[in-house]
Amino acid sequence: MDDDEIEQIKKKKLAEMMKRARTPENKENEIIELTDANFDEIISSDSPTLVDFWAEWCGPCKFMLPVFSRLAKKYQSIRFARLNVDQAQSVATRIGVYAIPTFIMFKNGQVVDKAVGAVGEPGLHMLAQKYSK
Repeated sequence: MDDDEIEQIKKKKLAEMMKRARTPENKENEIIELTDANFDEIISSDSPTLVDFWAEWCGPCKFMLPVFSRLAKKYQSIRFARLNVDQAQSVATRIGVYAIPTFIMFKNGQVVDKAVGAVGEPGLHMLAQKYSK
């Protein structure tokens, strides 16, 4: 297979995964795993998208994951996504993420709000509540 064909397959699979993640039968509101390849496409949605910038070695990031997962189930009108800053350093740098965990709310590709640090459930709840429909 040549690289173009592989890229087409990747794009098709990503589109299928995205469609499944947003369908009504997905009551869980699964968290989208972001990469360099899909970041811009995901945050460009007109739906608010809350992105968790994290790393494997970050203790506060591990502490916040269950909180983030609970809120993803609660706020169905918001898309929840995570970006590993070690695997996508160029994205983190471009967005201006210099501390983790950092939670950024995007809408139409623009940063509309931000919380830095292990803000706990109340902090993320306030951020999500502002942008839920």
